[in-house]
Amino acid sequence: MKRGSQLQRIHRIIALAVAGLGLVSGAGLAQQTFAGATDVVVVEVPVQVVKDGEPVRGLTAKDFELYDGRKKVPVTGFEVLDLATPVAAGSPAAAAVAQQVPVSARRHFLMLFDLSNSEPKSIVKARAAALGLVDGLHPTDLIAVATYSSLQGPQLVIGFTPDRKQIATAIDTLGVPKLVDRSPDPLKLVLTDAQHDISNKPSTGLQGRNTDGKAAMDEAVLDNLQGLATQSNRADRTIQQQVLRRMTKSFTDLARLMGEVEGRKYVVFLSEGYDSSLVSGTANTLGADEPPVTGDETRIIAPTSGTGSDERFGDTGSQNAVEKMLEAFRRADCAIQAVDIGGLRAGNDQGAQRPSGREALFNMAKSTGGELFENFNNLQTAMGQMLRRTGVTYVLSYQPDSLKPDGTFHPLKVELKNAPRGARVVSRPGYYAPLPYKQQQPLARVLETASTVLGEESGAVVTAVLAAPFAAASGDRAWVPVVIEVNGVSLLAGKQDPKLPVEIYIYALDENGSVQDFVTQTVGLDLTKAESQLRQSGLKFFAQLELPKGHYTLRTLVRNGSTGASSLRVTDVVVPAFGKGEPALLPAFFPEAPGRWVMVRETPKAGQTPMPYPFMLKEAPYIPSSKPVLAPGQETQIVLQGYNLAAGEVKAEAKVLAADGKEVGNGIVKLGGRDGAGSLMRMPASFSPPALPPGDYQLRVTLVDSAGKSQTSMAHFAVGSGVAPPRGSH
Repeated sequence: MKRGSQLQRIHRIIALAVAGLGLVSGAGLAQQTFAGATDVVVVEVPVQVVKDGEPVRGLTAKDFELYDGRKKVPVTGFEVLDLATPVAAGSPAAAAVAQQVPVSARRHFLMLFDLSNSEPKSIVKARAAALGLVDGLHPTDLIAVATYSSLQGPQLVIGFTPDRKQIATAIDTLGVPKLVDRSPDPLKLVLTDAQHDISNKPSTGLQGRNTDGKAAMDEAVLDNLQGLATQSNRADRTIQQQVLRRMTKSFTDLARLMGEVEGRKYVVFLSEGYDSSLVSGTANTLGADEPPVTGDETRIIAPTSGTGSDERFGDTGSQNAVEKMLEAFRRADCAIQAVDIGGLRAGNDQGAQRPSGREALFNMAKSTGGELFENFNNLQTAMGQMLRRTGVTYVLSYQPDSLKPDGTFHPLKVELKNAPRGARVVSRPGYYAPLPYKQQQPLARVLETASTVLGEESGAVVTAVLAAPFAAASGDRAWVPVVIEVNGVSLLAGKQDPKLPVEIYIYALDENGSVQDFVTQTVGLDLTKAESQLRQSGLKFFAQLELPKGHYTLRTLVRNGSTGASSLRVTDVVVPAFGKGEPALLPAFFPEAPGRWVMVRETPKAGQTPMPYPFMLKEAPYIPSSKPVLAPGQETQIVLQGYNLAAGEVKAEAKVLAADGKEVGNGIVKLGGRDGAGSLMRMPASFSPPALPPGDYQLRVTLVDSAGKSQTSMAHFAVGSGVAPPRGSH
């Protein structure tokens, strides 16, 4: 089982039949066969150990005992995340660190703005405080933004993402649709199109706007918030209690969704709070006409009959609803950090007097292990102790036996052996058994899929990804075609419906962790017509990204929309400055014979200019293999392509590297005639690997011109144990 795999997700462990490892040139993935599959659940338990308000470091797996119910269970995996080392948010180092940390060890902050139980001017002021907190979080932290109103319930504006620009836009606009052009991202990792909204327009973040722009945005937000502000203050008490119960039900559902999210979870609830007398009554609250208690005087308030008793002593139904909500957050291991934003308004902005919600906010925080913060404009400073206390996370993993996929709650307990005196363990109180994919709520699927995209490479569906930059018509950006090969047998594992939806997600993250472009599409396959070819080979999907110069990490997820089985692949892509004449040699492309795959091309986005078919040689198209499988010593055709390379003859050198990057021998590359025009160079060639055992390898090709200048590229291939048929010529 791969480390860092998703909490509560059913993983399909596929046994590859050794005799079936393909060994057909260019289509090795399609030739793999599978002996069987077993459903296994890996439960990951984030744990924090605190002593005197500071995290305890240096613990190992031997220091913990884990209990599922009353049964002690073995810890099969152990990882540590320590946020003590400062890393500047938005730096390349930060992105590198974040990508090495499993999602299960990362902190998740949901910034939840209460639009109904708060004055609109408080919400406007609270945005700056929220952005200040976001700026101070660790680069590995993931942030989501949501709003709550009594009219719409909780609305997810942007899902858990490392992209600080998208988070700033979400907080700045509070999810009001007319203020920004929404992207069609179904996973809600992208709020606005990075190409058109973020890079081509002034910053939408509060810190990046001038005074006039900020004032205009504030006014627009206020206009929209006025319509969402609660009207319950003018309603009778019964209606107010009904509004409160709807809120608790919505938050209970939200807590259950948060239970599906991996890692430590915190809801930063920015609100003025609801009127707690709706729950607890006014028996302990002095009225305006009642004198204060003095000396030894004791005021005894007797119960009364009639409709006024609920107002005096509370409503049992509302009390039960609130407690059910809080228990749901506790079960989800989700602490509420309540922020009373009423004090963020200036004195002359107080507006109409609201019932105090401090008691309600305090109860929500205390009952879930959080804290109440009052009148703080600088949340980063206010929450500093909490952030330090949660700076070290130990992730314990184990595999429960005979777990029914019915969504039931299973209690957990973590104990320390030989614990330091005064140390306190903070861990999730339990976990929910997974539900079959089709029974999961739509938003739960969205959060789970988004979490998978940001996680480690894993999955039951066998895939391979090829991506390379091509010079585009516009000099400041490059076209990056992405070719995904999906093994048909692994895709069709398990019981399938006649109509198979294949979900494809591709996100390009830059060195700052920002999403620069993305592709999402669901491919509908009719298995009554396509199953035979899918089982013989698989699905081949062509997509297009547009990226400026830079270093990117492509995160490609393929999911069977019926069973939920998926695969994540992480690919590095470096985009040169083609328009400025920067030379580049692309990875060697391995052409394959046509007709092997079920071929699908991305449906272009609205307004997108489709790139010309990129894989050409002597004006003839060819199909590249994403990960070719070669026989030992087999000579195979390749295509070398580059930009802004020196004219004249070049020499080629080839080195073969193992999967770990160590050189294992020299290959032979024979060059053909040069093709292409202007800055573009294409060249047919052949490659003969050395004698290699079966496995995964990299081909490093270096072209050296007559002046001794060189360009190098890397390509992936595999070596099988059989003899491959000859390749089709192109």
